[in-house]
Amino acid sequence: MTQPPAASQAPDSDPSLTALPDQPKLQQGLICDAQTIFDRTAIEAQIAVLAQDVDNSTLRGECVTLLQAANKAGRAAIAEHFAKAPFAARALTQSYSYLTDGLVMTAFHIATTYLHPVATPTSGERIALIAVGGYGRGEMAPFSDVDLMFLTPYKITAWAESVIESMLYILWDLRLKVGHSSRTIKDCIRLGAEDFTIRTAMLEQRFLIGDHALALELEERLRSDLFSRDAQEFVEAKLAERDARHLKQGERYMVEPNVKEGKGGLRDLQSLYWIAKYLYQVQDVAELVPLGLFTPEEFDTFAKAANYLWAVRSHLHLVTGRPTEQLSFDLQVEVASRMGYKDRAGRRGVELFMQDYFRYATTVGDLTRILLTKLEASQQKGAPLLERIFRRRPKVKPGYKVIHNRLDVADPDDFLQDKLNLLRIFEEALRTGMLIHPDAMRLVTANLDLIDDEMRANKEARRIFLDLLLKHGNPERALRRMNELGVLSAFIPEFGPIVAMMQFNMYHSYTVDEHTIQVISNLTAIEKGELEDELPLSSEVIRKGLNRKVLLVAMLLHDIGKGREQDHSILGAQIARKVAPRLGLNKADSETVEWLVRNHLLMSDMAQKRDIADPRTVRGFAKAVQSVKRLDLLLVLTVCDIRGVGPDTWNNWKAALLRALYNQTREALDNGMEALNREHRGAAAKKALRAALPDWPKADLKRETSRHYDPYWQGLHVTAHVDFAEMLRDLEALNDPGEVVIRLYPDDDRDATRACFVMADHPGIFARVSGALALVGANVVDARSYTTKDGYVTDAFWIQDAEGHPFEASRLPRLTQMILKTLKGEVITREALVSRDKIKKREKAFKVPTHITFDNEGSEIYTIIEVDTRDRTGLLYDLARTLADANVYIANAVIATYGEQVVDTFYVKDMFGLKYHTLSKQNALERKLREAISEGAKRARS
Repeated sequence: MTQPPAASQAPDSDPSLTALPDQPKLQQGLICDAQTIFDRTAIEAQIAVLAQDVDNSTLRGECVTLLQAANKAGRAAIAEHFAKAPFAARALTQSYSYLTDGLVMTAFHIATTYLHPVATPTSGERIALIAVGGYGRGEMAPFSDVDLMFLTPYKITAWAESVIESMLYILWDLRLKVGHSSRTIKDCIRLGAEDFTIRTAMLEQRFLIGDHALALELEERLRSDLFSRDAQEFVEAKLAERDARHLKQGERYMVEPNVKEGKGGLRDLQSLYWIAKYLYQVQDVAELVPLGLFTPEEFDTFAKAANYLWAVRSHLHLVTGRPTEQLSFDLQVEVASRMGYKDRAGRRGVELFMQDYFRYATTVGDLTRILLTKLEASQQKGAPLLERIFRRRPKVKPGYKVIHNRLDVADPDDFLQDKLNLLRIFEEALRTGMLIHPDAMRLVTANLDLIDDEMRANKEARRIFLDLLLKHGNPERALRRMNELGVLSAFIPEFGPIVAMMQFNMYHSYTVDEHTIQVISNLTAIEKGELEDELPLSSEVIRKGLNRKVLLVAMLLHDIGKGREQDHSILGAQIARKVAPRLGLNKADSETVEWLVRNHLLMSDMAQKRDIADPRTVRGFAKAVQSVKRLDLLLVLTVCDIRGVGPDTWNNWKAALLRALYNQTREALDNGMEALNREHRGAAAKKALRAALPDWPKADLKRETSRHYDPYWQGLHVTAHVDFAEMLRDLEALNDPGEVVIRLYPDDDRDATRACFVMADHPGIFARVSGALALVGANVVDARSYTTKDGYVTDAFWIQDAEGHPFEASRLPRLTQMILKTLKGEVITREALVSRDKIKKREKAFKVPTHITFDNEGSEIYTIIEVDTRDRTGLLYDLARTLADANVYIANAVIATYGEQVVDTFYVKDMFGLKYHTLSKQNALERKLREAISEGAKRARS
């Protein structure tokens, strides 16, 4: 039978605090004095007085009022002491169990003593009240369920039914979430045999109050008739449940983990305990140490991980006032603060907190592996299915052996004679395709101190490490296991700080080390031809050949500078300058690695934050890259980096931008920069339009090709030129200066909907269109605005829905009507946006500073204003309206979104068609933009 939670000893001098006769004997270890939490003696004395003065119908209500006050006071005392000792999780969970025991047992006492007393009970009028599940284990978070079983000897009697009903009503009135069942011993055995979930709950049954003899009989029968059989099936059922949970909850390193059900969470630790208890009849995990299943150090790790996870879960419950298990972004900040984490050296306290969390989650995975290996050795866990079918074992090199199709060390002492074996074992695992046996993992982890400067400088060690990356076709598997065991950080100490490092934003789905491994995994997938259709350009570049050694080392090191106050690209490049030669790269390769790390965001930034139709953008990028070899390496690094950020980060829009930038830069590097001149592009675009409109009269075509300025011809695809030509003709045919012509076109190649607008030109049109699109829930990813020589404006916006996809074709007619209403003034944008422009609660925790820069070198004819700030629905409208009010002409806008952060880049001129060169004008514009951002943010938070 599971032991109950602990209570502090009362002073001998106070007889009133003596344990009641049928109260379980409680262990030591509450968070504060037991009587402060719940003084059952005093409570029952007050109930006895009440019973003398009121009838039964009134008594229950009076008792509930009394218990509500006691529950509130007990919870307040526990919470107060936990706030002072935020890591005292074990004491906290036992304290809530102790409080719940007091409430439940008092409710039973009221029901049996006062509401439904029986002077001479028959043999059938007996009840044993049993705690099951987590409550039975004596581990309760602040808002855990109270799982109870009412045990009766035979079929339930009318008296027992009345007792149970009265007791449950009392507990429900106390707002406790009670899970309950009424069973006989025979029911328990039958149901437990049929259902492993019920059997698991029985495994943690704990007698509370009532007929003790009946409870003892249940315990004996469970042990002899239920827990003594089906051991292997029970273990495999628990492991299947675990796998299903992980499938549902996702990767261990997802940045908003479920503390209870997620990978590496509390349920995984509890599964270990259930398996151990079922197989070895232990009452505590500590008992697994003398059985040889855990070393003392591993048990210590188990205890620390359990304590940490329980602390996090308990703070989550207390912050939200309900049983919250998901550690969402907004709650991470609160929990980190409650646990005492502070901002430090370029990193927020919440990031340090989550790094600790992920490290503990990883140790839970390690402990699970260790226990399962021991179970395999004793045949309690079935060997993997494929091994049972195909018994042929691969040949291994001398010094290794195969156990349950896993690679193990034949002689640990011999293995440790040569420290290079700490790397060779990963090479052998990749060569044979086998997993490493957890006993070998333990050996490696226990001897990481052997990986010293001498070994890092060893030529053979360098060769083995680079071969792990380059030669076996699966560097991800080797790196992941080396990272989990601490070998990667030991061999490259600079990697250590980014292990389990969380980046507190909505853009990155993984920790930095997991992201790094995902990036390398993406490269492997491209090399194997698995992404040929999705990434044709990268696949072609890799097929033609590039320096894989340089690329893989650059991928491994590209984010190694994160978590410090300095720009991580610059710091990373400085680290790469030291690490690359240490890994055995020659001078030229080391310099290329350093360049790639320093510039690993350059291509992404140019493609997503600049107008790549502007020749100067491409010219500047080509000058930075200098060679086709570097361009190829940077393209593949950029693609794998973006795809490695999260499962939904990559899309056709980004693919199209990168492909266009690559092709134009490749042409400039191959044929010279003059290939990028405007005249050359304009002539080609006009020729393409003539070919696309063969039925148009020559006079109409001539008028169309001469009415637009040069930037129009280089900024749009011929399909857009055709749309605008037809729309301008339609608008002129209407002969109404107030009319607006709109075309929405699903541009699936770019994962966006192209929205084209044609109307008579007047100030503020760009802002009005931006506002209309915001009102229909469209996210703008790119925008072009061109005026014609004869007084019209042609605006092209590329928009996506809330999920980052093109709008469904069926929605386009209604969308067009709604936009038209706004543009015609039937809807006032500024007023309509007030209710829609809101920041979600989970996003409020993010701090996104605003940066505004002016660039007069990046474009020949425009000033580039880059606004980097927090994203929200009405931001683009606010910025565009502010610029329009300041008589700023917006030619283009490029929008790049990174989770809660957005970079809006505007290509602008003043009212005279000139750039903004003077500092005073720039400062005045920046001040107005900051005011607009600030006012909008206040509105969004209200």
